[in-house]
Amino acid sequence: MLKIGLALLPIFIALVTSEALWRAKILRGEAARKSLHIVIGSYVATWPFYISFSEIQLISAALLVVVLLSRHLKIFHAIIDIKRATWGDILYAIGIGLTATLTDQPWIFAIAILHMSLCDGLAGLIGSQFGKKSRYTILGQPKSWLGSLVFMVASFAVLSILVPGNLLPSLGSYIIFIPIVATLIESIGVYGTDNLMVPLALVYLLNIIA
Repeated sequence: MLKIGLALLPIFIALVTSEALWRAKILRGEAARKSLHIVIGSYVATWPFYISFSEIQLISAALLVVVLLSRHLKIFHAIIDIKRATWGDILYAIGIGLTATLTDQPWIFAIAILHMSLCDGLAGLIGSQFGKKSRYTILGQPKSWLGSLVFMVASFAVLSILVPGNLLPSLGSYIIFIPIVATLIESIGVYGTDNLMVPLALVYLLNIIA
């Protein structure tokens, strides 16, 4: 239980810090949400290297409770400060738990979660800021070609760095194929469903290929 508490502490600090920045009007809207998305997810990706997958499942359940309470009580505004309809915050917590359920390989978990957090977060931040002229919509939800390109490049970088060296030769062209598939899934994952679809797709593909 102590390890679970220590694992949750940095997330609590991130949430409190984001709320302080939101109240000070320093970081709001999409920038606040995606920044928190990146910070928390990048930290979560390290969990299986020092805590068990069953503990990660328990923590994801705790995160889901926090998200639901935040929605109801309007506690952490950086999570919910978004003008479009989305279930992304809820599916973010569920995605972590399901990823921990479907793999027992720390490196696969890390890659899947970083796609959900880092790759998606960078795509959202850069796409919303600089991709206004390259926007398109999927079921009324805004996307941008620049954001999709950023996601694909980030996906390639994550895979190149985190796939174990002894597996890289056998993966070969899959290092190119997987980012393309992941980007397509992220593009159609509207209303926050990409937070579930992307990590589960990565787990599925890596379990088959590795």
